[in-house]
Amino acid sequence: MRRLLIMGLGTLALAGCVKPSGGPGGPVPIEGDSIRYETGACFGRCPIYAVTVRPDGTGMFEGKRFTAVTGEKAFRLSRAQYDAFAAKLAPYRPASGQVRYAPGEKNCEPAATDMPSVDITWTRAIGDSQGLYFYYGCRAEKNRALGQALGDAVEALPIQALIGERP
Repeated sequence: MRRLLIMGLGTLALAGCVKPSGGPGGPVPIEGDSIRYETGACFGRCPIYAVTVRPDGTGMFEGKRFTAVTGEKAFRLSRAQYDAFAAKLAPYRPASGQVRYAPGEKNCEPAATDMPSVDITWTRAIGDSQGLYFYYGCRAEKNRALGQALGDAVEALPIQALIGERP
């Protein structure tokens, strides 16, 4: 009996060492985490907005230009919506620091002009953050899937009515 008790306690102690999965190789979101997705201007009427979401279901939309809603608007999202959004972005989240795809950088050759951009920041409750800036004018074939995934990710969020019609 004593041996079973010791084995049971040992199993529980080791269970605390196992990292739960938050997706393939990614951190597990906790309530203080957030993802900020901010679009940049283009030559034309591209919607310019920022949206911040958290796994607790809170979100803030900030319409800046060419959006159906201008200014800040709080909204709710389900955990499934948060998880879907985070999962679409997860393959492109850097392990640390900021990764940039911008004109003049090797990962952005050739680059077209007057295109929009997206700036994504993942912030963890423990205080660190990772970022990804992508300029949609980075026309290299190797960047096509990245641009498509980043552009499509926002469709997982319940904010289409706040953004409005896409041009």
